Amino acid sequence: MNMPVFLATDLLFFLLLLALGAAVFHAARREPLRRPWRKVARNPAAMVSLVILLAFLALAVLDSIRFPPKAADGVAQYRNEPASLLDLWLAPLKSRTEKTYSAPLAAYAYAKEMIREPGGGERWDYPRLRHGGAHLADPERERLADILATGAKGLAEGFALWLLPLGLGLAGLYRRDRAGCMERLSALLRGQGEVPWRAIGLTVLALCLLGGAVGELGLKYHVLGTGKVGGDVLYQSLKSIRTGLLIGTLTTFATLPLALGFGILAGYFRGWVDDVIQYLYTTLNSIPGVLLIAAAMLVMQGYMARHEAEFASLALRADFRLLALCLILGMTSWTGLCRLLRAETLKLRELEYVQAARALGVGRGMILLRHILPNLFHLVLISVALDFSSLVLAEAVLSYINIGVDPSMDSWGNMINGARLEMARDPVVWWSLAAAFGFMFALVLSANLFADAVRDAFDPRRGD
Repeated sequence: MNMPVFLATDLLFFLLLLALGAAVFHAARREPLRRPWRKVARNPAAMVSLVILLAFLALAVLDSIRFPPKAADGVAQYRNEPASLLDLWLAPLKSRTEKTYSAPLAAYAYAKEMIREPGGGERWDYPRLRHGGAHLADPERERLADILATGAKGLAEGFALWLLPLGLGLAGLYRRDRAGCMERLSALLRGQGEVPWRAIGLTVLALCLLGGAVGELGLKYHVLGTGKVGGDVLYQSLKSIRTGLLIGTLTTFATLPLALGFGILAGYFRGWVDDVIQYLYTTLNSIPGVLLIAAAMLVMQGYMARHEAEFASLALRADFRLLALCLILGMTSWTGLCRLLRAETLKLRELEYVQAARALGVGRGMILLRHILPNLFHLVLISVALDFSSLVLAEAVLSYINIGVDPSMDSWGNMINGARLEMARDPVVWWSLAAAFGFMFALVLSANLFADAVRDAFDPRRGD
């Protein structure tokens, strides 16, 4: 088996996941850190949102593990596009391309063309699709019944898939408390208990049912239609999840070091250090953000044009542009968090335990690491959670004005940008825009609801 191939953004993404896992392990061992997370776990909306976010994250992880294509003689050939695990899983969607536009769950193309008849004549009509509904002899009569039957089969498979974690959970509950198993199960079904397991279970059930139905229908039809060149819109939407999550997460690699470093230094040392840092972020804030990002992206594109040999493959070129966009967004969005951390540090430096450490001769670096930095984590966590959704939306806006990710990369911004002309044609091609909007809406809404719960739990000014 070929060894996996990791691009720069893949490595940074997995590094961020490892850091997140280490933070969870650290918080689980300390009661002061577990207490606010228990408050988050008691919030049904937060836990439902977390389940949806984990589903998006799982798809992004599958799309970040890539393998080079294998030639017929068994020798690995590194081409422009290594296939990810998500590509292998969605291979039927990727390979079943049509000639041009087709509506969701359609059996005929969306535009008329001249069709040659077996007898030698020609007629102007909607042609049959090569893959969507190709198994139907008479689509006008059979399509609806076939869609319902296929969807019902997918729902049954999704329900069976949901029974697996449900059975494991019930087995664990019975093993832990055999005497009170039925009583606790009854309480869970009524929605009682510390953690809203009923809401979590129903959300997992909904995802399993949706995945099962879409999976079965996707083998016979194009569930969300096809694009201009016949590509499956559902495949594009699922592939765009990784891009949206990377924009929202990797930007923190550039944002947090600058915001933490400058904010703590300005608030603790004050004086000329504070003046210089304030002048720096005031100057950055005076420049329109879109113009600053556009200028930085143009400089980056100029570098790529002068060093074409370093970006021989389309995958490397698109990945470098995505990484550059994350860094540029991070370099231009750290000022708000920096101001917040500066103000909090100004307050912390005057507290008694910091003054006591200073009087005992503790060094400045140790004071910053032991007494100042840990007391800023709640602000950092709240800010990162709230800014995630705005960064996901920023990618769509930047791609709409052609300064976002590479046009060859699947992203919701590129789908929305391409839908501009589709919405202006007659008849209107609406499904590309609707698909991008639907997936983006689900991700951003889940992130916002979870961020609200995190803010309520970690904000010391909000009572229990």
